[in-house]
Amino acid sequence: MQSYFPPLPLDDWHDTRDTLHGYARLLGKIRAALTPRQKHWWHITLRTTALGLTTTPILISNFTFEMLLDLVKHRLVINTSKGESRLQDLTGQPLATLVDDTLTVLAGMGISPQLDRTIFGDSQPRAYDKAAVARYWQATSQIDAVMKRFKGTLREQTSPVQLFPHHFDLSFNWFSGRLVPGVDPGDEENADEQMNFGFSTGDEGIPNPYFYITAYPLPDSLPDTPLPPDASWRHEGFVGAVMMYQALTEDETPKEKLFDFLRSTQQAGARLTAQR
Repeated sequence: MQSYFPPLPLDDWHDTRDTLHGYARLLGKIRAALTPRQKHWWHITLRTTALGLTTTPILISNFTFEMLLDLVKHRLVINTSKGESRLQDLTGQPLATLVDDTLTVLAGMGISPQLDRTIFGDSQPRAYDKAAVARYWQATSQIDAVMKRFKGTLREQTSPVQLFPHHFDLSFNWFSGRLVPGVDPGDEENADEQMNFGFSTGDEGIPNPYFYITAYPLPDSLPDTPLPPDASWRHEGFVGAVMMYQALTEDETPKEKLFDFLRSTQQAGARLTAQR
């Protein structure tokens, strides 16, 4: 059986996932504090590299710096265009400790982001299972590649494939190019007709990893559209198409299974939104 998508039951690594989520939020807040605003909050997100999650380069006066959560060697890496590099091992240190240490390192490099420290006040040691993080990163890197492959088939505008730190989702948006009737065109959060394609490690609503697809505004008949095997429509908490990640671990062609879920649901959504 293939190992592109290793088992990720949330019960097996819940505490480690929460640790990783907190660390990612730190990078997201630093990026948000120092990056020019972008529509749809794309300035707060992280992007993938071969090694983990990055802020992408951020301009500070006459140089740039980049922060990377290296999930292969389990460290926080800070590099600058001046050739400086700083490393911190990720060991499950308290979030407050990581924040203090990181801001101290950044200050020594001439970088001073203004953060709300109250959201990083947890001073308790955290779980950090390196094997679990490796499994998560193996899965996420493959999901990222499938999403980018699918994104490349879409002619209309799409967002980057990106990780939103607040919910720890890897996702991207497709925009039909039409405005939502009756909504102020200047309201960038609500004026664009769109669909969202994402991967969550699990939450209170669905306590295991899952893929989701939502549409805004939701065409009335979209939830009646047939879905590929192992996918279903959800109506509690949010209305959208859902496929559990576990379905990929049990499939001989998991990448094609995920691609088909994304493509077939998007095609149905695009067709129905165009008929509105």
